[in-house]
Amino acid sequence: MCPHEPRCPSAEAPDREAARTVSAHPEQGWSLLCNGVVLFEDTGELLPSGAVIAPHRPTDVLVQSAA
Repeated sequence: MCPHEPRCPSAEAPDREAARTVSAHPEQGWSLLCNGVVLFEDTGELLPSGAVIAPHRPTDVLVQSAA
């Protein structure tokens, strides 16, 4: 249960990464969010249900050259 006001997004919500960090371990590359999601440095996620969200860094960057 989230003790914050307003409440953090649930682990199933599309904006689940907006939950507050309750335990950060940057030396190991992960953080535990208030909603139970383990967020990895590479942007991958482990949900409380055991589901895995693959890393989702933006890789398709539109580069416009000056003409």
